[in-house]
Amino acid sequence: MNRRRFLGMASSLAAAGRPAVAAPVPARLLTPYKVNRLVVAPSGTHGAFDEKFVDSPFVYSHGGRFYMVFIGYDGTGYQTGLASSENLIDWKPEGLLLGRDPYSDLFRYNVALSWILRENDVFSPGRPKKVGDRYVGVYHAYPQPGYEAGPAVIGLCRSRDLRKWEMEPPILRPEDGARWERGGLYKPCLVEDRGVFHLFYNAKTAEKPWREQTGAATSADLRTWKRHPSNPIIVNGPAGSPDERFASDPCVVSVGKQWALFYFGLDASGVARDLLALSPDLVRVTKCDGAVVDVGPPGSIDEKYAHKASVISHGGVLYHFYCAVSKQNRRGISVALSRPLPETK
Repeated sequence: MNRRRFLGMASSLAAAGRPAVAAPVPARLLTPYKVNRLVVAPSGTHGAFDEKFVDSPFVYSHGGRFYMVFIGYDGTGYQTGLASSENLIDWKPEGLLLGRDPYSDLFRYNVALSWILRENDVFSPGRPKKVGDRYVGVYHAYPQPGYEAGPAVIGLCRSRDLRKWEMEPPILRPEDGARWERGGLYKPCLVEDRGVFHLFYNAKTAEKPWREQTGAATSADLRTWKRHPSNPIIVNGPAGSPDERFASDPCVVSVGKQWALFYFGLDASGVARDLLALSPDLVRVTKCDGAVVDVGPPGSIDEKYAHKASVISHGGVLYHFYCAVSKQNRRGISVALSRPLPETK
C-alpha cells in the first residue's frame, strides 16, 4: 500500500501520547485568499516527467525572478521539475531539473529535490544562500518504481548555478533511526542558524497502517549528522485532531524572534490540510489552533487535500503555495495569499 492510497483511507491511528499545547496562528501568517486554480498543473503529455501529477513545491527568488522546484510523476517515479515566474501567479514551465539515472542504484527510479538552503526570514525575498562557493539542496529518493515505493533516504546536493546539481550520498537512512522512522523518510527541509544546520524531515513507521511524524537532525559541517534526542519534534495529535495520523512535510522559516514550522496534518477521515507550529529554538514546539490553509468546498480543486507548504513574501503579500488535490485525484500546485489580488477577490 502506498502513501497516496493510505491518505485516502479513513481508518484512525493511536495518538502519540505527548500532550499538545495550542496557540493562535499569528495574523501575519494567515493566507485566506486562494486563487482557486492550479498555477502549475500536470502536463498530461505522454512520457513527460510530469504527465500524471505535480506535487511538493519549493519557491525561491533569484536574479530578479521567482522559481519553483517541484516534483513530477510519470507513473514510474518522482523526478524534479522547474518553473519560473515574474509575479508568483503566472508560471512558465522550465522543464526537467533533475531526472532519474538508470545507472544509479540510488536514483534509478526517483530523484526529488525538495529544498534549497535559503534566507530564513519568511518576509525576506527568499533567496538561496551559498555554503562556500555553492548552493546546497536536499533530496529524498525512493528505491523502487511506483508512487513513493520503498523506504526513502535523504541526502544533499550542491550547485554553482542552481541548474546543474552534484548529487551526494545519503546522510539519513531509515534503518539508522528510531522506530517512528523505520518505514522510510519523506520531504526534507534545510535551515542554517548561527552556524548550525538543521535538517527537518518526516518519516513513517514500518507497522501498517503507518503514522507519519516530523523530526530533526543537526550538523556543524553538512557531513556529520546527529538526530535530535527529542525526536519526533512534531508528533501526531490525539484522536479527533487534524494531525491524528500524519504530521508531515515540514517547511521551516523564521518569523521575528521565533520559528514557524508549517506542516500538513492528516486526520482520521482522510483529509489533509496545512497546519502550523511555532518554536523559540527549533526544538520546543507549540502547535497552533486551526488550519493555515484548509481544504475547499465540494467541487473545488482542493476539496480533498490542501497540503505541503512553501511560503514566500513579495510586495507585502505572503504567498502560501501548496499541493491541491480534488476528489477526482487531479493533483497540482496552487497558492493562497495574505491579501486579495484582483483575480482572487
